[in-house]
Amino acid sequence: MAIEHVSDVSPLRLYAGSLLSVIIKTQRLLLRAPVLGDAARISLLAGDYDVASVTGTIPHPYSEAMAAEWIRGLHAGEEGVAFAIDLSGGLIGCVGYRVHGETHAEMGYWIGKPFWGMGYATEASRALILHAFEKEGFAYLTAGHFRENPASARVITKLGFEPSGEVLRDCAARAGKARCLTYRLSRDRALAVLRPDLEESPMASVRSSPDRK
Repeated sequence: MAIEHVSDVSPLRLYAGSLLSVIIKTQRLLLRAPVLGDAARISLLAGDYDVASVTGTIPHPYSEAMAAEWIRGLHAGEEGVAFAIDLSGGLIGCVGYRVHGETHAEMGYWIGKPFWGMGYATEASRALILHAFEKEGFAYLTAGHFRENPASARVITKLGFEPSGEVLRDCAARAGKARCLTYRLSRDRALAVLRPDLEESPMASVRSSPDRK
């Protein structure tokens, strides 16, 4: 494994160093650190209004310069922990989490519209969840989706998350607030629900690699 939990260092700061060398492989996908060369592809896919409008933080329009700024923030440890999702060498989305205190983090993801409905969000998120619990030592993860996004509801519940409430959240692409359904997944439940499938797809391997340029 590429990272060991260090109790006196924030996971966000760890990302700027150790996590840049982490690669997570699943049955079909490869999760790796985003690099500046991904900015154009991220802008193209995440900048689609149908994608941006079901996320909280991606604005619309979303320029290549904005995507590059986000990647720089990731490398500086200012934007949480995120992985690019690669399919056959091409980026199709991102998945990650933002730490809230020492006990938990909030998971999020987006998948480019041409790749919807193929199970990639579930596959990538499963690997990310196992990585977060095993390497960061969280007690639980949270997740959420806007009411207008039933596809994410199916992904989140398939991953073992349980409903926890409903809140109003900002949606940058819509320049306003929207109703968001929230969920929670405990460490014990995650390992019970997701571990039995480990050999089939979630996290085939995690290894360190040379820095990608």
